[in-house]
Amino acid sequence: MDSQAMRDRITVIESKREFLVKLLEEPNLGTLRIDVNQALEELDDLIEEFKRTFPESSSNL
Repeated sequence: MDSQAMRDRITVIESKREFLVKLLEEPNLGTLRIDVNQALEELDDLIEEFKRTFPESSSNL
């Protein structure tokens, strides 16, 4: 996979994060809130790791 394809995928992943944040604000999530919160944490870790691994790419995101 070339670097542009990875950047494109990370951009898509970052755009999905906002959906999870909005979902977390829903009052009727119940125990699903735990899963959504975990997904957000893992997504943030993935994005952070990508930016550490490819620092030149993070300026383009």
